[in-house]
Amino acid sequence: MNRILVAAFAAALSLASAVAAEARPFTQQDLVALDRVTDAHVSPDGRWAVYDLAKLDLAANRRTHSLWGVATDGRSAPVKWADAGTNPRWAADSAAVYYLAKGQVWQVCPGCRTAQPRQVTDLPLEVDSFRIAPDGQHIVVSMAVFPDAEDPAASKARQAEMAKSKASGRSYDKLFVRHWDTWADGTRNHLFALALTEGVATGAPVPLMQGFDGDAPGRPFGGDEDYKITADGQSVVFSARLAGRTEPWSTNFDLYVVHIDASTPPRNVSAANPAWDAGPVSSPSGRFAAHRAMKRPGFEADRFGVMLYDNKTQTVRELDPAWDRSADALAFSGDEKALYVLAGDVQHMRLFAMSTANGTVKPLTGDGHVGGFDVARPKGGDVIVYTKDSLAHPAEVYALKPGGQPVQLTHVADAALAGVEMSAYESFSFAGWNGDRVHGWVVKPYGWKPGAKYPTVMMIHGGPEGSWQDSWSARWNPEVWAGWGYAVVMVDFHGSTGYGQAFTDAISSHWGDRPLEDLQKGWAAAQAKYGWIDGDRACAAGASYGGFMVYWIAGTWQTPFKCLIAHDGVFDNRVMGYATEELWFSEWENGKATPWADPAAYERFNPIDHVADWTRPMLIIHSDKDFRIPVDQGIAAFTALQRKGVPSRFLNFPDENHWVLKPQNSLQWHDTVQAWLAEWIGPGAK
Repeated sequence: MNRILVAAFAAALSLASAVAAEARPFTQQDLVALDRVTDAHVSPDGRWAVYDLAKLDLAANRRTHSLWGVATDGRSAPVKWADAGTNPRWAADSAAVYYLAKGQVWQVCPGCRTAQPRQVTDLPLEVDSFRIAPDGQHIVVSMAVFPDAEDPAASKARQAEMAKSKASGRSYDKLFVRHWDTWADGTRNHLFALALTEGVATGAPVPLMQGFDGDAPGRPFGGDEDYKITADGQSVVFSARLAGRTEPWSTNFDLYVVHIDASTPPRNVSAANPAWDAGPVSSPSGRFAAHRAMKRPGFEADRFGVMLYDNKTQTVRELDPAWDRSADALAFSGDEKALYVLAGDVQHMRLFAMSTANGTVKPLTGDGHVGGFDVARPKGGDVIVYTKDSLAHPAEVYALKPGGQPVQLTHVADAALAGVEMSAYESFSFAGWNGDRVHGWVVKPYGWKPGAKYPTVMMIHGGPEGSWQDSWSARWNPEVWAGWGYAVVMVDFHGSTGYGQAFTDAISSHWGDRPLEDLQKGWAAAQAKYGWIDGDRACAAGASYGGFMVYWIAGTWQTPFKCLIAHDGVFDNRVMGYATEELWFSEWENGKATPWADPAAYERFNPIDHVADWTRPMLIIHSDKDFRIPVDQGIAAFTALQRKGVPSRFLNFPDENHWVLKPQNSLQWHDTVQAWLAEWIGPGAK
């Protein structure tokens, strides 16, 4: 533990507290120290919300999690319900909350004042996720098991045997050998059902995916949204991709149904669709089921349409074919006349109500970013609980009755941000590639005054099928950069999401021309509209695809920039086609071809081919556990800069993946970036 760092951090917080009455800029210390609200869920009776609150433990270099409850009428303060835990989920009768702690499922009874949390499962392996059946009779859990040792005890024994071996070699005969930040260990995420007796799991776990060659939830980010227990409590529906030898270049997730007693093997009910089927949900009566479906195999950023299945008529149809937005999450209303749908929509993430009769859509939330939602369906009408954030404020919990006004239930960040002056921001738009309307944001620097000019950073988002939404980020947060005294320009170039599928599609096979044109025109439009932007003191910065674009800019459009910052970017597109783990991504983005079948497609926009023209100082950041864009890409780019004599710096994190997540690493990341900007475009820069 770095005592000097901790002391400096504590001093910064102490100083902030002492001058709380005076406005001050938002800093990286503030960003890292903020409590984080996630995973809000509403009790079935609509009266309570529970959420996960993560607090900083800087000395331990991690965050601790506790569970809090708050009444949905907003008339009382939140109360801590469990000192440690994640993934809170309600019992069907609203009497208890189930959650994960110490690798198992636990339960707490909020209304039982003297009751202590009790353990629900006691399994040989850690539980990764779970769901409670609507009738309260079963719990379904996911665990990582060896497919040929499905019993959790057998898998645990095999892990113990493997740990005893003195040999460290790993042998593979198919991909994925590694995924995101983890090397394959031979296990699969599989689902198991256990009976619940008075809220506690009893009996042996029943394997629901015996012999299934695939993961549910999907790796690396899947959770309980990947499976659902039907309304009658008798079956489980899960989304999974058969692995075989094609998994790294396939996006063909299908929906499978299995009886909760595993009396029959899983049955594929969406085999007709060769693309991605995801997020199964059931209506309260069980008459309807819905899920999200893509149409184009191999494309991870295709539009998710909403598919509605009617058990009465045994028919399935796309509910929203004319709605040019991609559904991120679904839930039925209590009367089954609507589906609540979360979707990106022109710089915002909104919650919508979609008619199950004709697919018409109306928004339920306005500006900002809805991070997730949950629905209760009591007799008095639906209650929706959700988290919402913005560019200027971290997530808080809200409650909404459709047709009414949202009620803010938490004010977690209020005390920490007292005295902090968040920088003002606004949206702007311009005619970009093909004359299309392109949107962006401009964030004013802290202390902005009329008539002055300010050094500026152009931030470039990753994905590339992503978006600079009106949302809070714990990593690339423009309020921190604005707090340092820089204006920030962010452009949602072609390829961004929330503007219709054609706009998103426009970047595929065009990484280096159409989005670059948007960035160039956006940069010009921002300077023309905001005279306080100093175009002579500017830096371009981006991560992932944004890092690729920084490398591409270095060789093709370096003129406006005094410095560059590339985090985990693609430097050699051809090698990326071999070295990344999710091959479908590189293959789709390069003309749906492999690098040996069409090498010219991979060389068309390859930064490595333009290194001869690199002259601008560049900070490169890349982490060892980034298997999406392996660290050699960053090292190679740094080597090129050093060999050419271009001022450059390389920041490497041995223990981080594609993202920098550990608190002290985040502080180091920000300190390094701040120093780099100060050196090249700050006051007194070279």
